[in-house]
Amino acid sequence: MSRIGNSPITVPAGVEVKVDGQKVTVKGPKGTLEREVHKDVSIEINENIVKVLRKDDEPATKSLHGLTRTLINNMIIGVTEQFSKELQINGVGYRVQKQGNDLNLTLGYSHPVIFKAPEGITFDVPNPNTIIVKGMDKELVGQTAAVVRSKRPPEVYRGKGIKYADEVIRRKEGKTGK
Repeated sequence: MSRIGNSPITVPAGVEVKVDGQKVTVKGPKGTLEREVHKDVSIEINENIVKVLRKDDEPATKSLHGLTRTLINNMIIGVTEQFSKELQINGVGYRVQKQGNDLNLTLGYSHPVIFKAPEGITFDVPNPNTIIVKGMDKELVGQTAAVVRSKRPPEVYRGKGIKYADEVIRRKEGKTGK
C-alpha cells in the first residue's frame, strides 16, 4: 500500500486542475503546467481534492502511483509558488553577470561562458558569486542548476568552482599532507 500515492492532494484557491484522458493540466497564478501520466494510473477530481488511483497491484504500477501523485503535487506547488535552487561560485576571479535573460560566467577559462536560460527559467544574480535559478517546473529548475554547475564543478583540493548553496565539499589534503 503506497502511503504517498494514497494521500489526497488539496488544491488551493486560484488553482485549476483539469484531466483530459492521460493529460493533466494545472493552471495557477504563476502560469500553466502540463504533463502526461502513465496509462496504468488514473486521476479523480472531487471539488478541490485530487486523488490518484492505480489499475492493479503490480510493483511497477505501485511505484508509478506514488510518483504520479508527487509530480501532480509539485505542479500545484509550482504554479502557486515557484521553485528555486541557489548556486555559489568560489574562486579568485570567478564571477557571474546577468545579461538580459542569460548568464555571463567568468570561470577561469580563456573565454567567458554564456549560458542561455531555457524557457520557463529565470535567473537572479544578487551578487557576483551567487546564482538563483527560479521556475515553475521543479524538474527543469533542478536540471538547469545541474547544467550550470557542470560548467565548472567544484574541485576537492582548493574548493574552486560552482556548487549548490547547501552542498558540502569534502576537501583533500594534497601532496604535503602525509
